Amino acid sequence: MQSMPIEPLPGPLASRDAPLRQLPSGPFRVAAVQTVSGPDVASNLADCAALIAEAVDGGARLVGLPEYFAIIGMRDRDKVAAREIPGDGPIQQFLADTARRHGVWLIGGSVPLACDDPDKVWNASLVYDDRGNAVARYDKIHLFGFDNGREKYSEERTIAHGSRVVAVDSPFGRIGLSICYDLRFPELYRALGDVDLIFVPSAFTETTGAAHWEPLLRARAIENLAYVVAPAQGGVHPNGRETHGHSMVIDPWGRILAQRAKAPGVVLADIDPASQREVRTMLPALTHRTLHSV
Repeated sequence: MQSMPIEPLPGPLASRDAPLRQLPSGPFRVAAVQTVSGPDVASNLADCAALIAEAVDGGARLVGLPEYFAIIGMRDRDKVAAREIPGDGPIQQFLADTARRHGVWLIGGSVPLACDDPDKVWNASLVYDDRGNAVARYDKIHLFGFDNGREKYSEERTIAHGSRVVAVDSPFGRIGLSICYDLRFPELYRALGDVDLIFVPSAFTETTGAAHWEPLLRARAIENLAYVVAPAQGGVHPNGRETHGHSMVIDPWGRILAQRAKAPGVVLADIDPASQREVRTMLPALTHRTLHSV
């Protein structure tokens, strides 16, 4: 199997402030794929392949998969057993081959990549261009922890903390990367600098998602005057866990353009760069910032 170049991202948190750019001249279609992944990687990838093909048939040129699209195991450590060396492995090869075959940009919501700790993985969002080249990698920084007496989650037991924010230039504008629990930390999105689209692949629990998913996503869109694309896990998984779903696309004014409540499927929406320029001209809040991180 041919290895793909993915640069590891060690080091301290780094801001990626970029000057204002010219956005694409016309509208384009994005897709947020929703899955209900289980413990079998091959089966999950087959399901994703069908949904990506559906998205492409619907006109999508930029497609995002949810967090843990390749595996939600019966135990937390199952994803550690499925980890891949950065640049090599069936999950990464699937993403590269699929992007190339369909001629689309593809964001693999999160992939378990090997790290220095044999008991943990990087939970990494990987971006592939329309030729199947890996062009960006973001390792999840904020790790979910929750305990209400009935449900308990502690991602730090099996996931290593990422340490850098990542944004990538594309034919669709500058894309800011984040994963799930990152959504609760607006300082991460400010550290991205000026971005046109924000991706938030997620596996929100039903408990937290029902309360906070939509308002947090809309807030990130409004405060950054950016489109937000949020592919999610949505349903009851073989391990009994229920994820909230409600994959959606939100415009810079905070309006939900399209969403899907539960079950596997595809959310399609058109991104209009001219509309984004109009909003940013009408409400130039990004240029009015006076408090900056030190």
